[in-house]
Amino acid sequence: MELATGIRDVLPPEESRLGYLLRMSRPRFWFYLAGPVVVGATYAASVPADLISPVALALFAYFLLPANVLLYGVNDVFDADIDAFNEKKEGREVRYRGGRLVVASVVVCGLLALPFAFVLPEAALLAFLAWGVLSVEYSAPPLRFKTTPFLDSLSNGLYVLPAVVTFAALAGEYPPVAAVVGGWLWAMGMHTFSAIPDIDPDRAAGVRTTATLLGERRTYVYCGLCWAAAAAAFWVVHPFFAVVLGVYPVIVFGIAASSVDVNEAYWWYPAINTVVGAVITMAGLWVMLYG
Repeated sequence: MELATGIRDVLPPEESRLGYLLRMSRPRFWFYLAGPVVVGATYAASVPADLISPVALALFAYFLLPANVLLYGVNDVFDADIDAFNEKKEGREVRYRGGRLVVASVVVCGLLALPFAFVLPEAALLAFLAWGVLSVEYSAPPLRFKTTPFLDSLSNGLYVLPAVVTFAALAGEYPPVAAVVGGWLWAMGMHTFSAIPDIDPDRAAGVRTTATLLGERRTYVYCGLCWAAAAAAFWVVHPFFAVVLGVYPVIVFGIAASSVDVNEAYWWYPAINTVVGAVITMAGLWVMLYG
């Protein structure tokens, strides 16, 4: 929370176009896309220099800001009516203002991805294209995955794809299937947990999601099962990852069993995810240097 507050403090004023656009891109969530790039690069790299190769740095830069503008810009354009009911937008996020700024920015950020078509190997490019399709169609017609229970959750594996793209770009092959499956399951749990505070506004707007279908208590169970399955999948890769990811089902069932307000707990997760990602990254660096 302190980090997120610090980021907001250094941004241009919200009233300015740049300040609004940066806030719309959800600064506290920037590392949800950029962090997997770091993890993917760490486990694909054979020497430390690979971590600062031009392609790794370019992917990190793209997924840090332009990708977030694209993802959340599309979301805000097509969710303007729904967000009118959403209390999460008060204070911590900005509401879509209409006009051409966001649409133009989304188009520009999409075009910024085009150079990767000329430098990425085929495996990485296919994963990049999959990320683009899921990022747009999660919110936009005709598919609009976010309004179909369980497809909304499943499509959010898109947050793992930056790691797949980067790993494939550096290693020339995809990461282990169990790692991709585990990461996908983790993202499904994370997405659905984040939808719990939206249950009432989504129902008010007539939007059906996994969380609105299950209700709060059963959604906790669903998230816990996704995260437990993610840890089991990562056990196949290495037990270390399973132990680290095992904190997620413990935390979510702790929240469910306590009096903690989920609307507040939701904002813990950028910090939790950053710590978990850092531990996994540091383990990869240790193996590279001393393994």
